[in-house]
Amino acid sequence: MNFTRRDTLMLAAAASALSLCGVATANAAEGDMVAIDKLMAPAGDYIDHAEGSETAPVTVIEYTSPTCPHCATFSNDVLPGFIEAYVDIGKVRLITRPFVRNVLDAAVFMLAEAAGPTNYHNVASTYFKTQTTWATSDKPRDAILEVAKQLGFTREAFDAALTNQDLFTGLEAVRDQALNEFGLVGTPTFYVNGKTLSGDKSLAELAAEIDPLVPTDFVASAPAAVPAADTMAPTPDAMTPAAQ
Repeated sequence: MNFTRRDTLMLAAAASALSLCGVATANAAEGDMVAIDKLMAPAGDYIDHAEGSETAPVTVIEYTSPTCPHCATFSNDVLPGFIEAYVDIGKVRLITRPFVRNVLDAAVFMLAEAAGPTNYHNVASTYFKTQTTWATSDKPRDAILEVAKQLGFTREAFDAALTNQDLFTGLEAVRDQALNEFGLVGTPTFYVNGKTLSGDKSLAELAAEIDPLVPTDFVASAPAAVPAADTMAPTPDAMTPAAQ
């Protein structure tokens, strides 16, 4: 993959990341319920990047992987309309949670975290939009770096982001929790107030699950203003199975 142990501490743990992806003790079926209090407590001290009102009547958690083509389809084609119809007006609290299937997923999530809370979703979204460029490259490190540069990373910032061993360990913990405690079998997987929805989901399919959970007297709020993205340092120059 052209990633080397010398490049990052993350890659030193790559074999562990891949080998642990098949240790689920139970597989959740479509419609199975998972306790919401457990879902809202991600392992490894990971801090979610939530969108939408904290008082929204519905919480949707999506486990996603940057190398998953079905996740990219959802991010690119469904998510913008979902956010407009449900998140922006206060019906849904959306938590997009990382699921690391391989070392490339880890790299993207680590870059998104390094970009800061305001830029996190933009970085993740950009990698989904450019998935066919970097995920299939014979030099993925270079391809991921080129996208990072377009997002404002310097090479130094890029290298530093991928040496955050604590974050990498936390991402592993989040993945293992999803496998072992929630029975996740692939990405994307959604939990709607704790109800498991696996695989590709259209806006209409999500609406069918969410709408009955919204009180009839719910009053939509005005869309929140989008904060300006943090300025980073200028550059110097469908259901995909969980990895086994």
